Amino acid sequence: MIGRTGRVTGRVGPGLVGEVMIEIRGGIEAFYAYPAEPGQFIEPGAEVLVVGYDPPRSVHVQPWLSIGHG
Repeated sequence: MIGRTGRVTGRVGPGLVGEVMIEIRGGIEAFYAYPAEPGQFIEPGAEVLVVGYDPPRSVHVQPWLSIGHG
């Protein structure tokens, strides 16, 4: 799970339970998302990198700029 990228569908931030969609097992699945950096907000539509995983459905994410997108 760590190292995968996904797209934010529900705002990620302190005091919030955000949501990200991640491609896994040939489909796209929703995971609860928390910011990797305290105090950070990540808005819907942003691409993120998974840097932590708490099974079964929670991830810690940080903003991600893939090559060719900025």
